[in-house]
Amino acid sequence: MCGSSLRTTENFKMVSQIISCLSQSSSLLCLSDSRRLILPKTCTCGGLSRFSPGFASRRLFTVNRKKWRSACIFNSGKEPGGEGKLQGGSSEWPILQRWEVPWGWQTVSLTSFACALSFVLTGLTEMAVIPFLGIDVEKLTLDDKAEILFLDQGLTTAVVLAVIFTVAKTFDPLPEDILRYDLRQPVNLQKGWLVWGGIGLVGAVGAIALTGVVLSVFRTEAPEREVDSLMKLLPLIGSSNISTLSLVGITGILAPLLEETVFRGFFMVSLTKWVPTPIAIIISSAAFALAHFTPGEFPQLFILGSVLGLSYAQTRNLITPMVIHGFWNSGVILLLTFLQIQGYDIKELLQAN
Repeated sequence: MCGSSLRTTENFKMVSQIISCLSQSSSLLCLSDSRRLILPKTCTCGGLSRFSPGFASRRLFTVNRKKWRSACIFNSGKEPGGEGKLQGGSSEWPILQRWEVPWGWQTVSLTSFACALSFVLTGLTEMAVIPFLGIDVEKLTLDDKAEILFLDQGLTTAVVLAVIFTVAKTFDPLPEDILRYDLRQPVNLQKGWLVWGGIGLVGAVGAIALTGVVLSVFRTEAPEREVDSLMKLLPLIGSSNISTLSLVGITGILAPLLEETVFRGFFMVSLTKWVPTPIAIIISSAAFALAHFTPGEFPQLFILGSVLGLSYAQTRNLITPMVIHGFWNSGVILLLTFLQIQGYDIKELLQAN
C-alpha cells in the first residue's frame, strides 16, 4: 500500500509538471525593441504586427511608446532584431511588404467613387459660382486667372482629402504607416524621404527619357501633342512673377499632395490587402496614368507612377513621392519659364517633343 501510494504521488507530480509546461508554451510570446513580454493566451494579436496606441496606453502606460514597437511572432513570422526579418533569418525588402489595411473592398469602392464625385462637383460648383459673383473670366488678367486656378486647386484638394480622412477616421487607431506624412530623418539611408526622393527623381528622369527614346524608334510619324493641362497653362508660363508662383504652388505642392494621397496613400495601400505590393504599384500606376486623360502620354505617366509607388513602398512616407512629384511638375514649369524668358517659343518646343 505504501509503495502504491508513493507511485501515485509521483505520477501526480509528473502530471502537474506536464500541465505547467503546456500552459507556459501556449502563451503568446511578443518581442519588442527593449525587452520580452509574455502575454496570456487571452491576448490575441488579430494579425497586427505591433500594438495600437490605444492598447499601449491601457496596458503599458508606464512605458515610453517609442520603445514598444512590438511584433507578435506567431502572426507576422518576424524574428527579434528588425522589421525585415522573416522566419528562417532571411530579409524582406520594404517594397515587398504589405500594409495592414483595416478596411474592406466596400470602403475602397465607395471612397474612390466619393473622391471622383467630389472632384467633379467641386468644379461644377465653381463654374456656377464665378458668374454669380459677377466675374467675367474673359476680362480677367493673366495674374487673376493664375490666382483663380490656385484657389480652384486648393479647394479641390481640400474637399477630396476631407473625404479620405473622414473615412480613415472611422478606423482609428490606424497603423502608423498609413496616410503618414513625416518630415523627420530626411537623410536616413533606409527610410529618408530626401534620400529616396532624390533617387526616385533621378530614376524617373532616366526611365522616362529611355521610354521616350524607345517610343520614338517604333513610332512611324510624330503625333500631334494632345491638349493636356500643360498646354492649357502655356499662356500663364513666364507671364509674371505672380503667375509663376501660382503655377509652382499648383503643380509643385497642391497637385502632388492630392494625387499622392489618393493614388498612393489610399488606393495603392488598399490594394495590398488582396495583392502583393508590386502588383498594387502596377495597378495604381495605370490608374494614375489613365486619370490624366492623355492616352498618348500613358507610357511616361505609367513609368512616373511606378517610380512614385516604389519610393512610397520603400519609405512608407507620403512625403517621398510628393517630393518627386513636386520637383517633376514644378521643374517643368520653371524650365519652360526660363526658356520663355530667353525668347524660345515653348509651344513649338512642346509640340516638337
